[in-house]
Amino acid sequence: MDEMTQMMKELTETDGVSGFERSVRDKMAGYLEPLSDELLKDRLGSIAGKKTGREGGPKVLIAGHLDEIGFLVTSITSKGFLKFQQLGGWWPHSVMSQRVKVKTRKGDYIGIVGSKPPHILEASEREKVVPLKNMYIDIGAKDAEDAKAMGVRPGDWVVPVSEFTTMRDDELWVGKAIDNRAGCALAVEVMKRLQEQEHPNVLYAGATVQEEVGLRGAITLANLVEPDIAFALDVGVASDMPGLESQPTQTSVGDGPLILLFDASMIPHNGLRDLVMDTAEELHIPLQVDSIPGGGTDGGKFHLSGKGCPTLSVGFPTRYIHTHNAIMAKKDFDQAATLLTAVIQKLDWDLVNELFG
Repeated sequence: MDEMTQMMKELTETDGVSGFERSVRDKMAGYLEPLSDELLKDRLGSIAGKKTGREGGPKVLIAGHLDEIGFLVTSITSKGFLKFQQLGGWWPHSVMSQRVKVKTRKGDYIGIVGSKPPHILEASEREKVVPLKNMYIDIGAKDAEDAKAMGVRPGDWVVPVSEFTTMRDDELWVGKAIDNRAGCALAVEVMKRLQEQEHPNVLYAGATVQEEVGLRGAITLANLVEPDIAFALDVGVASDMPGLESQPTQTSVGDGPLILLFDASMIPHNGLRDLVMDTAEELHIPLQVDSIPGGGTDGGKFHLSGKGCPTLSVGFPTRYIHTHNAIMAKKDFDQAATLLTAVIQKLDWDLVNELFG
C-alpha cells in the first residue's frame, strides 16, 4: 500500500461526525505538524498548517472538512432500542440494516439499524421510502435500563462501520468518510509536495469542522486565517452510474479531478477558475466540471470572508457519497494534487491583484 493510499485508509477509518471531529483533527495534526511552520486551530476545532514560501506573500487557504455524516442518539425506548437523528444528509434506504458504531462514555458498541421486515409490510408500504424516524438502532440491550448501564445516553454520536479497501489493483479507493477525508488528505499531499519547491505565498493547508451541517467551521477558519485566495477541497457527485445518463453535466471516476462551476452556496471566481483550467491544460491533466443546483461546499463561506476572497471548489468525482461505501479513483486524487501544487506556485501578489481586478 503506497503512502497516499495508507493516508486515506487511516483518515477514513478514524471516526468523526459533525460536532465530534476531535480524533480526526488529531490525526490531521499528526500529518501537518512535520510539514508546517506552525499549526493553527480555531475554537470550534478546525485546523490548518502554515507554510511560508515568501514572507508577506498572499495567504492561500486549501482545506477539506474533517466531519463525515452520521447520527445522534435522541432517545432510548423502553425496550432498549435507540432512536436517532441524522447529522448530514442521508437517503433512508441506504441506512436500513447497516452496521453502525455508537460512541459512548463507556466505549463503543456495534449496532444494527433496524426497521420492519418485509414479511409484515402492507402492500402500500413496500413501495415507499422508510423515513428515518421509523428506524432505530439495536445494540443488543435488554431494555432501557440495560442500555443506560452500558453508558448510552441521548447526545451520543453514531458513525457508520465500513473498513477501507481498494478495487482494481488499488486504482480505486472504497470506504466510509471519503466525503471528505479525501479533501483532508489532498491538503496534506499538496503541502508535502511543496516542501522542496518554491511558492510565492503563505500556504495554509488543513480542514474544517461541521461542514455537513451548515459549513460552520469554514467561517471560523477563514476568520482565523484571513485568506486572500481559497480552495475548498471536496468530493463531487460522479454521474457514471446507471440511471444518471440524463444529468446535464457528466463526470466519471478516473477521468480526472473536477471543479464546480456553480452550487447553491457559491458562484466561483471566474479568474481563479480560468487559472486552474489553463494550468490543467498546460500540465495535460484532464479536468472535469460539474454544476450542482442544491448543496454546497466550504467555499460558500470562504468566498464571503473578509472583503471577499476569490474561491474555487476542487475535488474528485465520487460514487455513492453519503452512504457507508463511496468509491473514488486514486489517479484523480494524484492529478488534483499535481494541479493544485502548480497553481499555488503561480499565486504571487501580481497575479492575485490581477484576480482582484
